[in-house]
Amino acid sequence: MKSRAPHAEAVLPGTLTDGLRAELIAFRRDLHMHPELGNQEFRTTAAIKARLEKAGLEPEVLPGGTGLVCDVGEWDGVTPMLALRGDIDALPIPDTKVGVPYRSTVPDRAHACGHDVHTVCVLGAGLVLSELDRQGLLPRPVRLLFQPAEEVLPGGASDAVAAGVLEGVGRIIGVHCDPKVDVGKIGLRIGPITSACDRLEVSLDGPGGHTARPHLTTDLVTAAARVATDVPALLARRVDARAGLAVTWGRLETGHAPNVIPQHAELSGTVRCLDLESWRQAPDLVHAAIDEVAGMYRAKTVIDYVRGVPPVVNEAETIGLLDAAMTIRRGSYAIEDTEQSLGGEDFSWYLEKIPGAMARLGVRGLGDIRDLDLHRGNFDVDEEAITVGVELFTAAALLDS
Repeated sequence: MKSRAPHAEAVLPGTLTDGLRAELIAFRRDLHMHPELGNQEFRTTAAIKARLEKAGLEPEVLPGGTGLVCDVGEWDGVTPMLALRGDIDALPIPDTKVGVPYRSTVPDRAHACGHDVHTVCVLGAGLVLSELDRQGLLPRPVRLLFQPAEEVLPGGASDAVAAGVLEGVGRIIGVHCDPKVDVGKIGLRIGPITSACDRLEVSLDGPGGHTARPHLTTDLVTAAARVATDVPALLARRVDARAGLAVTWGRLETGHAPNVIPQHAELSGTVRCLDLESWRQAPDLVHAAIDEVAGMYRAKTVIDYVRGVPPVVNEAETIGLLDAAMTIRRGSYAIEDTEQSLGGEDFSWYLEKIPGAMARLGVRGLGDIRDLDLHRGNFDVDEEAITVGVELFTAAALLDS
């Protein structure tokens, strides 16, 4: 990976003061204590808006009533802006952390994916860049994007794009917390860094009957079980294995009595895919496989295939910009290669429109041996990651000229 940095010892303005660092940590903890689900982030939106206005900026709430967009510096209507994106929603799971004062105060709600950190990194960068703009040191305007509903398929990014947040933007960057990467480091990758993710709901129906006479009816329990096991195996033989097309079920419900063959069964799951072209073919392939297996048992099918998000495909030049920014701020040792994951991210919808990239932000404390994975109730971060994220964003904004 080739850096665009002229030399690792180059000095850029815009480092965090101790006071702002402490404020951002406190802001993150407040968000963490008050998590809100997608398209319900009213408190979060109000808090961000108030802080940006205090800095003399003019944020605009997105049409849905949550999320904001805010420009730092005056756009001339011609020069493409750099956008910094943070997502603001939480997950519908309980916070199971113990011994921390910022544990969620909302039952069954938690910032278990690090969106509070992403948000504060963009906020902090905006405050630093705003001060640099007042000093005449910002080379071009920067757009701050605080996006709602990342966890809600097909993702709030598509609504944000429809609202015009990319108007005047030539490039967009973001970060995602990675508990497998040490704090102080980032992970970069050219090309796909996440997978596509869709949602699948399947209903199977039959006349029902007595378990003594399955041959006279539709054996719906067996049909549902075969759909659950055979469809993923069948799809694995109908696409290139390198595409990584995978159907994984999270719910199967049917029946109420041991001697009654039910009339209805339901399965829910996700479809994930590493390859963009295979993702585009996935709905037809999945439909055909389900109908084929269910048809062997005379089960009628209703399939609800909900398009989610394509893979996030990082553009090479933007990765070079992030590499250069991190090299200047922290040195090349703070950058590591990262693998493509099977997780989905609606940041991909922005990259369908303009160039950009997402970096993995290390949040694992040095020497921390706990297994703190994303989407778990005990997820937490080393808050030094906030400083790293702000430094990365500000350096990228100053280099992107």
